[in-house]
Amino acid sequence: MLVFLWIAIALFGICSFTRNMKVGGVGWLFFAVHWGMQPIHYIEIRDWYNIALTILTAIFCLLISYRILKSKKEEPFLTLTKASFIGGIVYFPFAEVTFLKEHIIEVVASQSVWLANMLGKEAFFNGQNMISLGGFTIEIILTCTAIESMALFIGLIMAIDAEFKRKLMAFIISVPVIYMLNLFRNAIVLIASGERWLSPDPFESFYLAHAVYAKIGSTIALVLIAYGVLKILPELLDFLDDLICVLKGDRTNERT
Repeated sequence: MLVFLWIAIALFGICSFTRNMKVGGVGWLFFAVHWGMQPIHYIEIRDWYNIALTILTAIFCLLISYRILKSKKEEPFLTLTKASFIGGIVYFPFAEVTFLKEHIIEVVASQSVWLANMLGKEAFFNGQNMISLGGFTIEIILTCTAIESMALFIGLIMAIDAEFKRKLMAFIISVPVIYMLNLFRNAIVLIASGERWLSPDPFESFYLAHAVYAKIGSTIALVLIAYGVLKILPELLDFLDDLICVLKGDRTNERT
């Protein structure tokens, strides 16, 4: 239920502006409930990667909530909560406002077809969110736009206290790159399915291309992009180090 999500985002916002970490801790608890309900959807579509990911995310949110209430060091948790708030207000308008959702899906679908055509394949945009090649049609949904990953990097980059120039550079090597790589991913999945690269059955070929190989490739790409961002914004690495310390319960690293 999205009500848990909106409550979490609202509490993150209050925490970000008031530095009230108890409010933030409750927000993370609601966030954990939201993510804990997501595997129900992914089980229906046999997306085992996202099932595992959402379960781990829910556990992580519970841990954050617990540590916020137990730790005396608020700064890493405040930064994390700010990043989640910023990322949330970037992502969820596209997730919940029909016009924005349909628009970004249509743009990504049409551009994915354009890229497939540029690669020498005869792909077609069937309107709004359907793309096809070789008699096989794929539906582009919000997840296929990579808006979640882009919102994550925007949130982290904006929440960190650093020079604007370096934050702008970090943005350039992350968000636009993620967008372009995602278009390439969509195009390759479409081609692999339509041309039966991985199986004579186009549905099986789609499953392998989308749920296995594309997931692995996307994960590797995000790791490399994150490495580049960390090189530009070492403050982000300091934040992550502090966060890991307090999550581990390292009281020697806690300061009021």
